[in-house]
Amino acid sequence: MKKKNNEVEQEINEAEEKDGFEQDAVKEVNVEIELQATIDQLNDKYLRLNAEYQNYRKRVEKEKADIFKYGIEKMIVELLPTMDNFERALSSKNTEKMDQKILDGLIMIKKSFDAFFDKHGVKKMEALGQPFDPVKHHAVMTESVEDSESEHVIEVLQDGYLMNDKVIRTSMVKVSN
Repeated sequence: MKKKNNEVEQEINEAEEKDGFEQDAVKEVNVEIELQATIDQLNDKYLRLNAEYQNYRKRVEKEKADIFKYGIEKMIVELLPTMDNFERALSSKNTEKMDQKILDGLIMIKKSFDAFFDKHGVKKMEALGQPFDPVKHHAVMTESVEDSESEHVIEVLQDGYLMNDKVIRTSMVKVSN
């Protein structure tokens, strides 16, 4: 009987050990699951933070490029009336009476303005004969013209300008109706 008791005790001890091992194994699996969840959560947080940083970096680079690209826009807009005055002076009928040296000086200044504008991506818009576009044109007059299409520019009163494909001054125009 003692032998049986010993065997029973041994079986009980083995069962308890086995049960203890199973509990330890379950605890280890639970800890691993919790650790993996924490790792996944931190990895997701890292990926989101990295994506936000990349978006921020791209946005800052674009803003910086825009500042360089359009930073001079205000100065150019302020120079446009001076350019208009040079063009009026050169197209004036009084240029025939003007001293040739003065006329040559005005032409040189106009060429300097043109070179400066070209360097900074400023271009004059072609408006004459184009369909009226309120983004590019500022209609100040309308006129009925038989041989012209309706809603087309028939006269340019003041040139409009683009800077890097952005309208910085609309053309002042007369439109057919």
